[in-house]
Amino acid sequence: MKSLLCLVPLTLLSALPAQTFAQAQEMIPAEVATRYIGKDGMVCGHVEKAKYAQNSEGEPTFLYMGGAFPRHKFSARIAGADRAKFGFAPETLEGKDICVIGKIQRDSARAEIEVSSPSELKLATIK
Repeated sequence: MKSLLCLVPLTLLSALPAQTFAQAQEMIPAEVATRYIGKDGMVCGHVEKAKYAQNSEGEPTFLYMGGAFPRHKFSARIAGADRAKFGFAPETLEGKDICVIGKIQRDSARAEIEVSSPSELKLATIK
């Protein structure tokens, strides 16, 4: 029997059982996201490490996926100005499987999506 991957909007985590939905968009594994630079997509993977860089310019939060930090292949970056939109500390996603939706850009040798809204992050659960 195959597993069904369901994606849950992070804004609905408190209502998790009643509010799940399937996403029809192609899921790009974080390990190969660099192949999709310049395209819109949904990158999925395990958040190996999450860091709130309070002492850095712009106070970003990074969600590192696609391998162990610092050799990860993908990161989601949330600007400090956007943190308040989430209603939870984004670094609490460390250890979870998520999908990030947006334009895939290059950051050094890695792929990155800049996340500005909770609707661009989905919690992935196996059913």
